[in-house]
Amino acid sequence: MAELLLEVLSEEIPARMQVRAADDLKRLVTDGLKKAGLGFSIARSYVTPRRLALVIDGLPEKQPDVREERKGPKVGAPEKAIEGFLGSTGLTLDQCEIQEGKKGSFYVAVIEKKGQDTILVLPEILTAALHGLPWPKSMKWGANSLKWVRPLQNILCIMDGAVVPFDFGPVTSCGYTRGHRFLAPKEFSVDDFASYENLLREHKVILDQNERKEAIHEAAKKVAEEEGYYLKEDEGLLNEVTGLVEWPVVHAGQIDDQFMAVPQECLITSMRSHQKYFSCLKSDGTLAPRFIVVANKVAPDGGKAIVAGNERVLRARLSDAKFFWDQDLKKDLEDLLPKLDDMLFHAKLGSMGQKVKRLEKLSGRLAEMIDGADLGKACLAAHLAKADLVSEMVYEFPELQGIMGQYYANHKGEDKDVSQAIADHYAPQGPGDDYPSAPNSVAVALADKVDTLVGFWSIDEKPTGSKDPFALRRAALGVIRLVLENNLRLNLLKVFSEAHTAYSTVNGLNAVPADTAANEQNLLDFFADRLKVYLKDKGVAHDLITAIFAKGDEDDLVRLMARVDALKGFLDSDDGANLVAAYRRATNIVRIEEKKDGVEYKDAVDASLLEVDEEKQLFEKLEPVMGTLDAALKEENFTRAMAALASLRGPVDAFFDKVTVNCDSPNVRVNRLRLLSQIGRALDGLADFSKLEG
Repeated sequence: MAELLLEVLSEEIPARMQVRAADDLKRLVTDGLKKAGLGFSIARSYVTPRRLALVIDGLPEKQPDVREERKGPKVGAPEKAIEGFLGSTGLTLDQCEIQEGKKGSFYVAVIEKKGQDTILVLPEILTAALHGLPWPKSMKWGANSLKWVRPLQNILCIMDGAVVPFDFGPVTSCGYTRGHRFLAPKEFSVDDFASYENLLREHKVILDQNERKEAIHEAAKKVAEEEGYYLKEDEGLLNEVTGLVEWPVVHAGQIDDQFMAVPQECLITSMRSHQKYFSCLKSDGTLAPRFIVVANKVAPDGGKAIVAGNERVLRARLSDAKFFWDQDLKKDLEDLLPKLDDMLFHAKLGSMGQKVKRLEKLSGRLAEMIDGADLGKACLAAHLAKADLVSEMVYEFPELQGIMGQYYANHKGEDKDVSQAIADHYAPQGPGDDYPSAPNSVAVALADKVDTLVGFWSIDEKPTGSKDPFALRRAALGVIRLVLENNLRLNLLKVFSEAHTAYSTVNGLNAVPADTAANEQNLLDFFADRLKVYLKDKGVAHDLITAIFAKGDEDDLVRLMARVDALKGFLDSDDGANLVAAYRRATNIVRIEEKKDGVEYKDAVDASLLEVDEEKQLFEKLEPVMGTLDAALKEENFTRAMAALASLRGPVDAFFDKVTVNCDSPNVRVNRLRLLSQIGRALDGLADFSKLEG
C-alpha cells in the first residue's frame, strides 16, 4: 500500500476560504479515487495561509483488473444491429461469446481491462480536483489562462517518494516545497508525509490548523495573564487569525489612555475588525488598556518593533473611533430621526422612518399585553430605537447598532429602561444569543420582529428552501424565544392583526393584503414549523406540535407548550399509549364505514339500543369524561384533561374485547358506530390525535 502527498503552495489564501477549501480538496480527490476503483484507508487535509495539503494512506500500487460482460443482439439478428454492437465494444464477432438465454442465443462481449499503475492514473484525478475547487472568488495573473484563488508558486506531489508528474496552469509538480515566507524561504525535498510535517516545522510552519489555533489561544491567554488581565474569548477572531499566520508569535501592546473614555464596544470592535487584535479584560469584565497581536515571525528584538508599529497603527484607528464618538455626542437621538426617512427598509415596505412609526404603535399595543411594561417608556424606546443607524459610529461599525443607541440615550439622560430597551430590541439574534427579560425591552424587541415578519408575509417574500435573505426564520425564532422564555401570555394572531393595523395606518391600506386573516394564519403556520425546530433539541417530537396546532384554536405559545407537555406525559404512560391505539382503531372503523355507507355517524347515541354491558359502561363513562375535559380545558388544567382521557382506557379496551360493531342489526350497528365516533371526538378535544406518528 502506498501514500500520496499533495501540497499546493500559493500566495496568501483568504482566511475565510481556507477550511472549506481543504475539505473540498479532500472530497474531490477521494471521489476521483473511488471512481477510478482505487481504495484507500484514510485521507487527511490541512491548510495554512499559503498552502493546501492532502495526505492519503493505503492506496494500492495499481488499479484492479476489470472484467465486463455486455449483452448484445440475438444470434441471427440484422447485420446492422450486430455491427452497431461490435462498434460500441471495439471487438470483432469472433471475439464475442454466445450465451443461451430464455429467449434464445445472444452475443456477449467480454471486455477485460487491465488496471493501470496508480501513479499513472493520479495526474488526471488531481488536475480535475484542482480545477474543480469551488472558490468563492478566483483570479487570473500574468499571461496564464488559469483562474485560481491566488497566484500559484509550487506543487509538491509524491507517491511513496516518487514524483507524480502533472501540470496545473503554469506550475509542474515536483518533490520539494518551501517553508515560512520570511523565516525559512529555501526549498527542501520531501520523502513522505512524516518528513514533510517535521521539515515544515523545522522551517517555521505549523501545518495543522487546529494545532496553530490551540497554540495561539494558549499563548494569548498567557501573555494577557502576564500583563495582569485575562483574554476576551473570541472564537470567530481566533479562527480568522489562525488563517493569517504559519508560525504564530504573540505580543501584548498598550492602548493609549486618551481612548479609554470611548465605549469599550467601540474600541473592541475597531481592534477586532480592522487590526485582528484580541482584547484584554479586567477582573470586573471591563476593557483593559492592553491588546494582543499575533505576528507571523520571530523578531530579533523580541518583538519590540512589532509592538511599537502596531501601537502606532492602533492609535490612528482609535483616533477615528474617538472622532466618531465625539461627533455623535453633539447630537440628540431625536435630531437623527429625520434621516431615517431617507433610509430604505424595503422597496415595498417603505422607509426606516415609517418602520419606526409602526414600531411605536405596535410597541404600545404590546406594552398593554405584557405585565410590567410601561406604555410611555415602550413607545419612547421604539421611537428612538433605530436612530443610531444614521450615527457616525454605526455607519462605520454596523454591528454596534442598538449598543450605541443605548450609550447616546444614557448620555442625554433618558430613562434607564428606555435606553436598555434600545440596546435590547435586536435580541435575540440567534439560538445562542441572550434574550431580554425587562418588560419594555421585550415589548420593543417583539414589535421589531413581528413588524418585519408581517410585512414580508404581506408582500409574499417568504423563505424558500435554504434561501432566507431577510433572516425571517431567525426573526420567528427570536419571537418564540422571547415569548416562551419570558412566559408571555400572548395571542399571536391578535399581535399579527395589530401589526397589520400599524402597516395600514402608517403605509396606507394598500400596504396590507386583501385577506389579512389568511395572511396571519399562514404566518402562524410558519411559527409552528419554527417551533418544531426550536423544540427538537429539547427532545419534543415534531408531531406533538402538529397535533396541537392542527386544532386551529391555539396561538398562545405558552398555553400550547403546556398542552404539549401534558400530551407528551399522556403518551409516555401505558394508559395513554393504549388509548391512542384504541383511538386509531375506532376512527379507522368509523371512517371506513362512513365511506362505505355514504353518511357521517356524528349523531347522538341512542341509549335504548345499547345491548352489551361493555358498550353501556363506555357510554356512561363518556359523558362525564367529556364534561371534565371541557372544564379542564377552560381552566387550562391540561394534566387533569389528560387524566380524564386516561380513565377511558378500561371501558374502551373492554368494548373492543366484547362488542362486535358490524353486527346483524342495522340500528345497533349505526348506534355503535356513533359511540366509536364519540371516542374520537373526546380525544380530539385536546389535540388532533390523527397527526401523531408511530
